[in-house]
Amino acid sequence: MFTARDLKKLDKDDLLNLIGLETRKDTADYLLPALGAFTVGVLLGVGVGVLLAPKPGQELRTDLRNRFQSGQDAISGAVNRATESVTRNA
Repeated sequence: MFTARDLKKLDKDDLLNLIGLETRKDTADYLLPALGAFTVGVLLGVGVGVLLAPKPGQELRTDLRNRFQSGQDAISGAVNRATESVTRNA
């Protein structure tokens, strides 16, 4: 059996599990994994489409290099802006 000390360590889900219940799941619990899988599928489809594009190899590699570079620049700019915003608000 449980002592009072053991009961203090239990959280809401543990207590519900003891009596055979569980926390009610909301829409986000079902929707977010589905959106994640959809996003991965879209990204894979775009990647395959780019790789199978009707361009010569050198031109395709140059385009990919330019796109990755612009993506890196956008990410580093966003990180810099976020860092400045956090520094200003701190």
